[in-house]
Order: sequence, then structure tokens, then C-alpha cells
Amino acid sequence: MNSSMNAYMKKTLVWLVVFAVGMFGFSFALVPLYNVLCKATGLNGKVDITGPTVDGGRYRIPPDQIPQRWVTVEFDVTHNEHMPWIFKPKHHSLQVRPGEVYSTSYFAQNPTQKTMIAQAIPSITPGIVAIHFKKLECFCFDQQMLKPGETAEMALRFVIDPEFPKDIHRLTLSYTLFDMTDRIADRIAEERNRG
Repeated sequence: MNSSMNAYMKKTLVWLVVFAVGMFGFSFALVPLYNVLCKATGLNGKVDITGPTVDGGRYRIPPDQIPQRWVTVEFDVTHNEHMPWIFKPKHHSLQVRPGEVYSTSYFAQNPTQKTMIAQAIPSITPGIVAIHFKKLECFCFDQQMLKPGETAEMALRFVIDPEFPKDIHRLTLSYTLFDMTDRIADRIAEERNRG
């Protein structure tokens, strides 16, 4: 009985270690997987610069086509336990009208003693409205580097397109920051070794 219990505990421990390693690996693969998914589906919330609603990088809607209704956009942060930065939205929510351009920002601070590089990954709920939320300018388009103790106000300009579903009156935009420092260092080292 005792030996079978030990065998069971060893087997369980092995599975837990395998699971933990798998989850750790998945967290590192999340950013590249997100980028591949966005390219494949077009659901990244970025403005299609070839579309008829964009003129010289600015979203233009004739005033008579702007719906006379309001949508609440909530801004949120999902904290990644492996990312020590202080990260929060400037506004908790904004009342916006579809078709009009709005600006806000997120505050970030690197409280560590080393220079770090971060990548922000957005998510929108309910997911059905993600295609209607257009980012004109977003810190999530690029990786962000902060030196020890450095702070940054990271800009976000967006518009909700006029086709936004009439029965939905609220959406939540959430960002999660991922630490890309080691990955970037590894990529630079690989490029040096090749060259």
C-alpha cells in the first residue's frame, strides 16, 4: 500500500512538473501566436489603411453618418505575474460616440533595477465587437522599452466604427504586458552569431 502510494505521488509530481513547464512555455509563445493570429484573421483592431474610411491616416466619417448614441468604453489591465511594471489606464472609462475619434493613454513605470522591454497584448470583450474597435495609434503596435525607474505615458487613439451593434452599449478594452527583454536579447545574440 505504501509503495503504491509513493508511485502514485511520483507520477502526480511528474505530471505537475510537465504541466508547469508547458504553461511557462505557452506564456513565452503567446506574443508570437497572437501576432500570427492577427495576420491570419485581421482581428487585431488596427485600421486597414487601404479602406474607404481612412484618408491620410485619419479616420473620416461624414458628420451626418455619425450615430447619435453613446457607448461606454472601459479600460482595464490584466496583471501578468511575471511582469513587475506598474501599469494602469489614465481613464477607467469614457463615453464615446461611434464614428468620432477619441484619445487616452496608459501609464507605465519600470520599478526594477534593469532596462526592460515590454509588449502589450490587447483584448476586447465582448469579442463580437472587436472588429468595430479601430486603433489609430496604440502603444501595442510596438514594443516599449523603459530604463530602471523610468515612466511613460503611452498613447491610444481610437474610433468605434458606425456599424457597432446597436444592442451593445458597453465594451472593455484590456491590456496585458509581457516581458520581452530576454527574448529580444536572445534574438540580438543569434543575429550577431550568424553575422
